[in-house]
Amino acid sequence: MNPVDTLETAKALNPLKQLQSFGQSIWLDYIRRDLLKGGDLQRLINEDGLRGMTSNPAIFEKAIAGSTQYQDFLDSLASRTDLDAKGRYELLAIRDIQDAADLLRPVYLSTKKRDGYVSLEVSPYLANDTNGTLEEARRLWQAVSRDNLMIKVPGTPAGIPAFRQLISEGINVNVTLLFAQNVYEQVAAAYVDGVERFAASGGDVSKIASVASFFISRIDTLVDSFAGEKIKSESDPARKAKLQSILGKIAIANGKLTYEAYEGIFSSSRWKGLAAHGAQTQRVLWASTSTKNPNYRDVIYIEELIGPDTVNTVPPATLDAFRDHGKPRQSLTEDLDGARKTMSDLAAAGIVMKDVTDKLTADGVKLFADAFDTLLAAVEKNSRRASIPQVNAQSASLPADLSSAVKKNLNDWRASGKVSRLWQKDASLWTNDDEAKWLGWLTITDEQLADAAKLKAFADEVKAGGFSDILLLGMGGSSLCPEVLSLTYPQTPGFPRLHILDSTDPDQIRAVEKKVNLATTFVIVSSKSGSTLEPNIYKQYFFERMQQTVGDKAGSHFVAITDPGSKMQLVAEKDQFRHIFYGLPSIGGRYSALSNFGMIPAAAMGLDTDKFLARTKQMVDACAAATPVEDNPGVMLGLILGSAATMSRDKITLITSPGIGDLGAWLEQLIAESTGKLGKGIIPVDRETLSTPDAYGNDRIFAYVRLDAAPDSAQDAAVAALEKAGQPVVRIAVFDTYNLGQEFFRWEIATAVAGSIIGINAFNQPDVEASKIETRKLTSEYEAKGSLPAETPILGEAGFKLFTDDKNAADLAKLAGSAKSLTAYLRAHLSRIRPGDYFGLLAYIEMNAENESLLQRLRMSVRDKKHVATCLGFGPRFLHSTGQAYKGGTNSGVFLQITCDDANDLLVPQQTYTFGVVKAAQARGDFAVLAERNRRALRVHIGSDVKTGLKKLADLINQSV
Repeated sequence: MNPVDTLETAKALNPLKQLQSFGQSIWLDYIRRDLLKGGDLQRLINEDGLRGMTSNPAIFEKAIAGSTQYQDFLDSLASRTDLDAKGRYELLAIRDIQDAADLLRPVYLSTKKRDGYVSLEVSPYLANDTNGTLEEARRLWQAVSRDNLMIKVPGTPAGIPAFRQLISEGINVNVTLLFAQNVYEQVAAAYVDGVERFAASGGDVSKIASVASFFISRIDTLVDSFAGEKIKSESDPARKAKLQSILGKIAIANGKLTYEAYEGIFSSSRWKGLAAHGAQTQRVLWASTSTKNPNYRDVIYIEELIGPDTVNTVPPATLDAFRDHGKPRQSLTEDLDGARKTMSDLAAAGIVMKDVTDKLTADGVKLFADAFDTLLAAVEKNSRRASIPQVNAQSASLPADLSSAVKKNLNDWRASGKVSRLWQKDASLWTNDDEAKWLGWLTITDEQLADAAKLKAFADEVKAGGFSDILLLGMGGSSLCPEVLSLTYPQTPGFPRLHILDSTDPDQIRAVEKKVNLATTFVIVSSKSGSTLEPNIYKQYFFERMQQTVGDKAGSHFVAITDPGSKMQLVAEKDQFRHIFYGLPSIGGRYSALSNFGMIPAAAMGLDTDKFLARTKQMVDACAAATPVEDNPGVMLGLILGSAATMSRDKITLITSPGIGDLGAWLEQLIAESTGKLGKGIIPVDRETLSTPDAYGNDRIFAYVRLDAAPDSAQDAAVAALEKAGQPVVRIAVFDTYNLGQEFFRWEIATAVAGSIIGINAFNQPDVEASKIETRKLTSEYEAKGSLPAETPILGEAGFKLFTDDKNAADLAKLAGSAKSLTAYLRAHLSRIRPGDYFGLLAYIEMNAENESLLQRLRMSVRDKKHVATCLGFGPRFLHSTGQAYKGGTNSGVFLQITCDDANDLLVPQQTYTFGVVKAAQARGDFAVLAERNRRALRVHIGSDVKTGLKKLADLINQSV
C-alpha cells in the first residue's frame, strides 16, 4: 500500500463509510509495520470507517520480504538460538497483531464487540490436524492476549471440530477457506453448538465473536476457466450461449444463496434463545474480493454483496478503488431467484459445483501452506547471523522423487518448528515415550568446554605418569568413539598409545595383551551401566593380570568411566581405581562420543581436546534451532536419511577416506541401533568395497565422508560414477582430522531427525537386551551344570557343522531338495536373498586383518552376484551395534553366522566359565533371538582352524551364490 497515494483525505460522501448504513463492515486484508506505526491505520479508521483487519502468511511474507521494516526486530533476536524461523515469525506477527488490535480497540468498544477485530492464522500445515490446530490456536490466543483477536482456522473437515471446541472455550475464531454453501452451513451449525456449550459452562456468550470467511473471486476464476474450455469445443450455439451466460456470475450467486442460509440459521428459535442472552451471530465475511479478471468491474465483489450483518475484507487496491468509484446499495438480497437460476445453469452446462469447491478448498490449503513456506524462508533469509559457523561442507545429489520427499519434510520441519522442539527435548517428535530423558548430548559440548580444565589436568597426569599404553575395555558406545580416535590420530609424543578391547574371543584378548606392557599400561574400564557383561569380565581378567604384574598398586593403573551409582562405580571404589569419571544418565551410549566416554580417552592419548571441542562447537552452533532449516547440516542430513528410508532406500553405504576409515564403525552403531526397531529402520553398510554402479539396486543411499587433507582418488572416481548413474549421494568434506567431532554431532542430530521421520524412538534399544537375556540364561546354565546345553547340527560335513532353528531347517531342507550337502544347504540359504534384501555376515571369531580380508572376499561374492547390500560384523561387538537393527528392524536380512572352536581358551577370573564359553553363549543367544524374530538365518561352525575354515567357506559361498 502506498500511504501517500492511498490515504487521501476522505471525500464528503465516502462510499466506504456509506457501507455502514447498509449493515456492512469493511475490513482491511493487509498488515505492515509502517501502516501501524506511521498513522495510516488510524487514518483509515477515522476517515474510511475501517472496522477490522485480517492477515495471512502471504501478507506477512510480502511485508517482510518487501521492506526492511522488520530487520531491526529480527536482528534483536540474533541471540535467541532457541528460536527457529517459525518462532521468530510468531514473535514478529504477535507484535504487529497486538499493535493493530490496540489501534482497533476503540472500534471494538464503540461497536459493543461487533467489530474492531484483527485475525491471526494458525499454521496452514495444521489444516488437516484437529488437535494441532487446537493447541496452536490456544497458544496464540494466550500469547497475543487481546480480546479483539480472532484466531484464523480453516474450514476443513479437521478444522471445523477445532473451531467448535475453540468457540466453546470462549476463543474468537475467523473460519477461513470456505467456498461451498453446505460447508458454510456446517460451520454455522458448529458455531451455534459451540456457543451453547460455552453458555452451558457458565460463559458470557456476549463476549464471543466469529466470522465465516467465504471466498468469492476464486470461484469465478476457476469456473470461468472450466467454462472457457467448454466454449472452445462447443459447436451448439445454444449451449455455447448458456456457457457464456454464467461467466463472472457464479461467485456472486453462490454468495447470495449462502447469505440466505445465514439468515435462516440465525433466525431459528434455537438461535433466538442464545441471542436473548447477548450472543452475536457469526457474520459472513466476504474474502478474496479483489477482481482477478480485468474485464470485470474492479469493485464488483463489493458492490454486489452488500447487506446487513456482513463483513467484506479487501486488499489496499480494492479499498482505494471502492473509495474512488464504489456505488453502495443493498444488493445482497436482490434477485435470489436469479441466483438460483444461475446455479442451475451451471449444472446444466455440465460443471459440478462440488467439484469446483472441493478443488478450491484443496488448492487453498496448498496455497496457504506454500505461502507459509515462503514466509518462513523470508524470515530465515533475514535472520542469518553475521558469524556463520565454520563446518565441514555438506552437499547432496538426489533423484527427483527423493528430492521432492526431502523438500516436503523440510517444509514440515520448518513450518512446525520441529528443530526448536528437538532442542527443547520434545518427546512428541518421536513416539512421546521417554525420549526427553535421553537428549543430554545436545548440550554436552558446551559443558565439556566449560570444564576443559578437567580434561587438561587428566592429560597432564597421564603424560607425567610415564605410561606407554592405554587399554580401554568397553563395548559399543563406550568403545567405538575411542577406537575411531585411536585409529585416526597418530601417537602424540610423550603420551601413551591407545588400544581397544571389545571382544570375548580368547585369541583377540591375547593379541591385545601382547601389544601392551602391563607394567606401564593405563587401563580404562568404560561401562555406562556398569552391568554390561563384557567390560566386567575384561576388568576381572586384566585387574588380576595387573596385580600379578605390579602387585597392590594395580588400582592406580585403572580408571573407570561410568554413570553415577552404577555397579562399576562400586567396583572402582572397592579396588581403589585412580579415578572415576562420570557419564551423564541423560546420554545413551551411542550418543556419548563427546561426553567423558569419548573425551577422557582422547585426553589420555594426548589429543588437544580444547581444539577438538572448539571445532565441534562450530557444528553444534550450525545445527542450532536458529539456523535456517535448509542451512542446518545435521537436520538436512537427517531429512535426507529419513525421507530415503520411508521410500524403501533403507540402506546407507558409508564411504570414508582411509585417514578416517574407522568412522564408519561408529556410524554403524549410531544409525543401526537408533533406527532399527519396530520393523523399521536404516541398515548401515560399512567397509563394503566400492564397485561400479551396476552392482547396486535402488534400495540405497550413499554417504561419502571425504578427508580433504588426504582424499582417495579411487573413491572419488567411484562416487562420481554413482552420482552420474543417478544414485543418491551425500558428500561431506572433512577439513582435517580435528573436525572429526563435528561429524559426531552432525550425525547424532541427523539420526535423531531421521528417527522422527521414520516414526521410532531413536534412543532406546529394546532388541539388544533380548540377546543379553539369552546369553545370561546360557552362562547361568554353564555355571550350574559345567557345560552349555547340547545342540544337534542339521548337517556335518568336511569339518563344518550347520545349525539353525526348526523353521529355518525345514525351509532350507525343502530348498536344498534331495542333495543334503554342505554346498546344497549354503546354496539354498543364499537363494533366499531377494532384491531389496541385505546379506549379513556375523562372525564370532578374532577380529584381525587376515580374517577380515577373507570375510570381505566372501561378502563381495554375494554382493556382486546378488546385487544386494552386505554387512560384516564381528561378534560379540556387533551385538552392541548393528545387532539391534538385524533383530528389530525390517525383516529383509539373510544372515550367515560363523562360529569356531577356541583352541586356546582363557578362564574368566572369579567365574567358572571361560571367555570362549561366553562367546559361544553370545553367539547362540544372538541366533536364538534372530530365529525368534523369524529371520532367515544359518550358522556355520568352522572348527578350530579358523584360517583354513574361512578360506574353505569363502570358496563354497562363491560356488553356491
